[in-house]
Amino acid sequence: MSVWLKRSLVALAVLVAILGAAYYWFIVESRMPSDAAYALDINEVRRMVAAVPGDKPATVEVERVGAFSFPATAIVAGDGWSQRDLPVFSYRLVTPESSIIIDTALNAELGGDNLVGFDAEAYARMERAMQTASLIVITHEHMDHIGGLTVHPDLPAVLPAMQLTQEQVENPELSVPAKFPDGALSAYEPLVYEKYKVVAPGVVLIKAPGHSPGSQMVYVQRADGSEMLFIGDVAWHYRNIVTQRERARLVTQFFLEEDRTAVFGQLAALKKLNEAEPEIAIVPGHDGEIVGELIESGVLAEGFTGAAETE
Repeated sequence: MSVWLKRSLVALAVLVAILGAAYYWFIVESRMPSDAAYALDINEVRRMVAAVPGDKPATVEVERVGAFSFPATAIVAGDGWSQRDLPVFSYRLVTPESSIIIDTALNAELGGDNLVGFDAEAYARMERAMQTASLIVITHEHMDHIGGLTVHPDLPAVLPAMQLTQEQVENPELSVPAKFPDGALSAYEPLVYEKYKVVAPGVVLIKAPGHSPGSQMVYVQRADGSEMLFIGDVAWHYRNIVTQRERARLVTQFFLEEDRTAVFGQLAALKKLNEAEPEIAIVPGHDGEIVGELIESGVLAEGFTGAAETE
């Protein structure tokens, strides 16, 4: 064997080793960091809810507005390259006299070619529901959660109900291509809170920065006592919680630019909560299977059809 051939083989072996290590690091590796920590005190949340009188949501409705499609490993690191759906949802909490919107999805223009499906009728129902909502909150400031709000055709009419946090307002670059019209928020006073905030009877915001600076969960206790936790994109799929695995580092580091350690701490807290309180329905940001099961069991009602839509 010639010296040239030996050197070429050694160089090839080194290149393969480097590429293999890079593939593992950016696509597969997803170990829980030793310093990952997040406190979620569900009893404190319940105590705060109990202290606020009023009508709690009687029903919780959901609209599936659209869908993206990502490789499985982008959703749960190491899960392979088969495509998985990431549906885009909006939720409405309905009481006898009012309604609350959680997340406002996005329109077809914002989603563009990235969307593999879009339900124009579902979007229209959500857009109408926003006009009569008493409160609109979003789990975080990415376009598929805040987009419908930014492009609402009658934004002045929905601004009084809009409850954006300071972190969500201060990071508009994370919403791109979604964007509020110039000057729309010039006099807006965002919500500032430390950890938990009751915003309506039975509804508590729970600060959870990591996926984005303005990420928060929304706890809902219905009138019948059942409980739900909308976790936004802390996890795209429920499998992130079960396996305690994050999205691939290639996605979190170069595309989402999220605080990976913070998200791991939240995944650990959610798994602990689920083991201790399995009756609480945890709703990930884009898990069609989980949402489908909740619709089938009656926890969620499909479509914004409740009585709170009044003029």
